Amino acid sequence: MSYYKSIRPYIFKLDCEKAHALANAMCQIADFFPPILSYLSQKTEVENNALAQNIDGMHFYNPIGLAAGFDKNATMIRPLCALGFSHLELGAVTPQPQNGNPKPRVWRHIKEESIQNAMGFNNEGSLAISKRIQKLYPFSIPLGINIGKNKTTPDEKALEDYIKLAKDFATLSDYLSINISSPNTPNLRALQNKSFIKELLLELCKVYKKPIYLKLAPDLAMQDILELSNEAISKGAKGIIATNTTLDYSLVPNPKEMGGLSGAVLKAKSLEITKELGKILKKKATLISVGGIASAKDAYERILYGASLVQIYTAFIYEGPFVVKKMQQDLLSLLQQDGFNNISLAVGAKL
Repeated sequence: MSYYKSIRPYIFKLDCEKAHALANAMCQIADFFPPILSYLSQKTEVENNALAQNIDGMHFYNPIGLAAGFDKNATMIRPLCALGFSHLELGAVTPQPQNGNPKPRVWRHIKEESIQNAMGFNNEGSLAISKRIQKLYPFSIPLGINIGKNKTTPDEKALEDYIKLAKDFATLSDYLSINISSPNTPNLRALQNKSFIKELLLELCKVYKKPIYLKLAPDLAMQDILELSNEAISKGAKGIIATNTTLDYSLVPNPKEMGGLSGAVLKAKSLEITKELGKILKKKATLISVGGIASAKDAYERILYGASLVQIYTAFIYEGPFVVKKMQQDLLSLLQQDGFNNISLAVGAKL
C-alpha cells in the first residue's frame, strides 16, 4: 500500500471517472493474461480458515467484500477476485441500459478520504450484463447483483423492474441486493416504505430462490430503519445491507449539492446503524455493514456489533489494490488477541 500511496497523487490528478476507466482497463488487460491473475492471487492470498464462514448457503473465505458501484457492468470479476475479496456485489443493474446523470458526477474529498457520487445507475442493462456473467458463472466466490429500477420507470411500475431483474439473474447470481436507497435516481428512496417492501419481497421470493438482502439508506430515522428491516425479514429477506451513501452534506466542507457521500465521513453514521441493527437481527438474519470501513479495526468493530460481512468501496480507492490482504492479516491478529478461533465467534460479541 505504501507504493500505491506514492502514485496515488498522480492518479488523483485524473477525473474520477477517467481514473475508474483506467482501473477497468488494467483489469481487462489482466483478464487476458492468466499469469497476471495468478501472480495477483499469490500476492494477495491469505489462507486461514479462521476467516472463513458459511452464511445463507454461501461460503466466504473472509468477511471482506466489494460493495456495489465499482463493477457496475461485471467487467472486472476475475481481477477483483484475485485481489482477495470474498464476494463481489455487481451493479447496480437496471432492466434497460441507461447513461446515468450528466457529467461531472463524481468528486473526491481527499482530506476527508471520501467520495461524492451522483452516477444515477449508469449501466449496460440486464441483458448485456447477464450474458457477460453467464460466461463465468458459477464462480469461485459469491457474486451478488445489486438491482434498481430504471430512471424512466414510474414508481407505480417499479415492482415490474425488480421482478424482471430477479428473473434475469435467478440462475446467474448467489444473492440479490435490493437497491431502493440510492439518492441518485429521482424518488427512489420514496420506495423505502413498509407497503412497497412487503409487496416487493413477497413477489421476489416467488421467482428468486437464493438469498435476498435489502440495502437501506443511512438518512432514515433509526426507528424507520429498524421497522423496515423487521418488515423485510418477516417477508422473506435473508438480511440487511447497511448502508448506502448519505445526503448529509454537513460532513464535508465543500460539498456538491447532488449525489451521495461515501468513505470516512460516513463511518460514524454507518457504525451507529450497524450497532442498532445488530441488536435486532442477531441470530435472526444476516447483517452486512458498509460505509467508512478502511481497516481491519473498522471491519472488526462492525463484526463485534453484529455484522457477519463487511463491504468496502471508497477504501479500495484510497488505500489501493492490496487493502484486502492487509485487512485480512490484521483481522487474524485481532481475532487471536481476543481468543476467537473463527471470525463467526466474534460476530455480535459486543451485543
